[in-house]
This record gives sequence, C-alpha cells and structure tokens, in this order.
Amino acid sequence: MRQALLKICQRHELAEMIYMGADGALTKRRVRILAVGIDSFTAYCHLRHEKRTFKIDRVLSIQRVVSRERQAI
Repeated sequence: MRQALLKICQRHELAEMIYMGADGALTKRRVRILAVGIDSFTAYCHLRHEKRTFKIDRVLSIQRVVSRERQAI
C-alpha cells in the first residue's frame, strides 16, 4: 500500500480511498497526498476540507482519480 501512496504522491494525482477509522467506521475519501512517512501519510482531505494525517494500515483501497473531459462537437 505504501508504494501505491508514494506513486500517487510523486505524480501529484488526486486519489480516492476507502479508509477505516479507529472506531471501525468506513469512509470513502477523495485526497491529495502531500507526504508519505513510514506508517502514516498526510493529505488534503476533500471530505473534511483540511489537511489530515492517515495511518497507512487503515487504508483498505486507494486508486487515482481519472477524469476525462468531454469534447464539444
């Protein structure tokens, strides 16, 4: 998981993740990863509208957000 986070961070991509909180609640969050440490990472969380620190072992899945613009004909 850490390698996926590093890759997204280095590419400055927006990501969507499923995160399990300390209480066991699952949330789907859209984040912009700012820095990755050994067991945690910091990111701007679009759900909370602030910079947050997340534990890597609580991330259940993460994928980059791919957006495609429509072309006008």
